[in-house]
Amino acid sequence: MEKKECLECSEPFSGRVDKKFCSDYCRNTYNNKVNKDGKNLIRNTNNRLRKNWRILEKLNPKGKGTISKNKLMMEGFDFNYITEVYTTKAGKVYFFCYDQGYSVLENDMYMLVKKD
Repeated sequence: MEKKECLECSEPFSGRVDKKFCSDYCRNTYNNKVNKDGKNLIRNTNNRLRKNWRILEKLNPKGKGTISKNKLMMEGFDFNYITEVYTTKAGKVYFFCYDQGYSVLENDMYMLVKKD
């Protein structure tokens, strides 16, 4: 068999033709380095979505209600992070963070809703 060089530690090893690493440790270390930036972006985005969801769930225990924009912002809600935009046949737009959502009303008020 032909000796190959590990992509992570550069040590020679033998094995299958398509093998690139000498061990699982080297394979994991290499892939963690390669995916580091993407993982941070995804982790931060998921954390933001999770925080928004928790805020909406906390402020909407009955599944439907109204709340001021100021109260949402005081809780730390970030309007830039949503998972879905839903428009009804009547043209009303709802923004969702998983199953918790809101719709813009007048005078900086929001209607909170929960999907069934």
